[in-house]
Amino acid sequence: MRRNVVLTGRPGIGKTTLIRKIAHALNQDSVDGFWSAEIRENNRRVGFTINTLSGEKGVLAHIGLRTGPRVGKYRVNIVDLESIAIPALVRARKQGQIIVIDEIASMELYSSQFAPEVRKCLDTGKVLATLQQRKGGFQDEVRARDDVHLIEITHANRNSLPKEVLSMLIE
Repeated sequence: MRRNVVLTGRPGIGKTTLIRKIAHALNQDSVDGFWSAEIRENNRRVGFTINTLSGEKGVLAHIGLRTGPRVGKYRVNIVDLESIAIPALVRARKQGQIIVIDEIASMELYSSQFAPEVRKCLDTGKVLATLQQRKGGFQDEVRARDDVHLIEITHANRNSLPKEVLSMLIE
């Protein structure tokens, strides 16, 4: 049975950096999906982008948005989430690729399409994802799945994890 590899850890520990490093080490024809990155202005975080491995970009959330669900000081951009990130997941799943999901968290879960598509992706056993540490709801459902290998990123293990996770995905 193939197993999904899901990385978790406290904010700022390097989940996105790690998932990008692993994704870029894989054969680019064998992987698709998305990651998020900070938008910074004057050394201050003002939002997050959505970036697909095939090169599409959008805004996941931003302090300057006037509409959309609020998460802290940000508003979530459901339109970009559903027109950029979700199609990347569907494409990867249908093409039998390794599916990168960064991250399974409260912002993304405001899309009614996100959790159902993540379930379909997890059913393939070919997911490399990051998961918000927050407990409850869909995050707990992902943690509880038998086909999920959950790894907590720490300062002690984060440098050795890329090689370890790559071997799990390739085996």
